[in-house]
Amino acid sequence: MFFESFDGTRLSYEDYGEGEPIVFVAGVMLDADMWEYQIPYFVERGYRCIAFDRRGHGRSDRPSTGYDLDSFADDLAALLRHTGVEGATLVGHSLGSVEVAHYLVRHAQQRVVRAALVSTMLPCLIRSDDNPEGVPAQAVEAAAAKFRADRPKALADQAQAFFASHLNPQVSPAMIDWMMGLCLRPSPWAVLKGQEVVRTADLRDTLPKITVPTLVVHGVADFSAPIDVTGRRTAKLIPGCRYVEYPTAGHGVFASHHEQLNADLLAFITS
Repeated sequence: MFFESFDGTRLSYEDYGEGEPIVFVAGVMLDADMWEYQIPYFVERGYRCIAFDRRGHGRSDRPSTGYDLDSFADDLAALLRHTGVEGATLVGHSLGSVEVAHYLVRHAQQRVVRAALVSTMLPCLIRSDDNPEGVPAQAVEAAAAKFRADRPKALADQAQAFFASHLNPQVSPAMIDWMMGLCLRPSPWAVLKGQEVVRTADLRDTLPKITVPTLVVHGVADFSAPIDVTGRRTAKLIPGCRYVEYPTAGHGVFASHHEQLNADLLAFITS
């Protein structure tokens, strides 16, 4: 199914089940298919599950514009209006969590009753004079250069770290291959612009304005979003936030630790 966003871009979405709505917002390079282990779990427990493909990803249109944080939040707003949801739980992963947080402030938390930020890239990634906890800009730029030079190789080099597979023997080579296949599907332009949003987003002033109940879940072994830079700082900035760490998880917690994540999400939604 498709809906039309604010600028006429057609975005693909999936809508399953009935009941209280949960809206899933994917990480950069990923699309609705990343929620392989979440959507069936929650539909079978009486929830309505909606997931969409960010512009430039999956089955959605690939425009040349609209790859900024305001546009991403407005795409999410258009999805919520199109599907008519009220009282939704937003679940965002990685870049998706940045979009969710920005949506909550930009759109005054309309149609939303709670939010979960999983493996977040918040609050501000790059180190600067007023953000000494961040990652050195040179390191982030070097990683981006590797993707520009050879995206398949850059993904392959990070595949084990994405799942912290040295700590998680249950992560199969087939699961890693599946994830790398998903990451190669979006347009190169969408990948570059999405990574740019991750690098430049600064929501340190935004997070304290979030008033809906919020869950933050982060893996201690997250190589892509180091926990001291992201998850722990985010949890401190959101008032009344519930914070959960997974000692052996990397960035791909939605797959490698899906049973634990699903249980924590369900407990949060029903609490």
